Amino acid sequence: MYTKLKTALIDLAGENGLLESEVNITAKILTAKEAIGETERKDFPLLQGKEFLIQADFKNALGQAFTDAPRNFKGKVKEILELKLTDNSDRALFIATLNAVMRYTGAADKTIHCKNKDPELCAREIVRTIIDKYGADVNIGIVGFQPAIIDNFSKNLPIQNIKVTDLDKDNINTIKYGVFIWDGRKMAEELFKTCDVILATGSTVVNDSLSQLISLSDKYHRPLYLYGTTVAGASKILGLERLCFQSS
Repeated sequence: MYTKLKTALIDLAGENGLLESEVNITAKILTAKEAIGETERKDFPLLQGKEFLIQADFKNALGQAFTDAPRNFKGKVKEILELKLTDNSDRALFIATLNAVMRYTGAADKTIHCKNKDPELCAREIVRTIIDKYGADVNIGIVGFQPAIIDNFSKNLPIQNIKVTDLDKDNINTIKYGVFIWDGRKMAEELFKTCDVILATGSTVVNDSLSQLISLSDKYHRPLYLYGTTVAGASKILGLERLCFQSS
């Protein structure tokens, strides 16, 4: 998967004469307020210090990526392409840059995270979209703890129809909004076996679990939807469905 994404960036940068560009990419770590603004809900992972949002600025085009291993970077596109992509830190820099360059060339949009009341509005629209398409008795599997999405599903579906996996040990085996949180390292396949539709955080493209989700989606013939700005560019390249209604 990363070979395909890297090849796409090489082709895009090459076609637009950006590989040798003297314009620097500066990736910086956004504060929670910069990233998500003031929200009523305070249990977003970003606000708990569990995740960080890095932002790549390429010729004033912005691309973002969620990660648990943020770092700053200043350099050129060709230097990003030299990264091995073997850890979350490298992958976050690459994905943020991919999003920024694709935004700059017009190949991707909605690369900037929504703020303030918008995450709540987006969650409601995601839930409405899924239920309208698949019915009020749909069994939904959610990859990643996103409180607004889980809460809104719990208000619109029977609790037994909602299953959630996460990688955060503080969430695993706890009940959030009435829903038991499974261990994503162990229960990913069970999620696809038992649910009709899978909704996954776009940060899976950074933590190296997206390829597994795509494989399981194909194996069990389950529709896979991704949400968030992290996967803005990759979803275009890989032909994946993304739900991200309030981003800009």
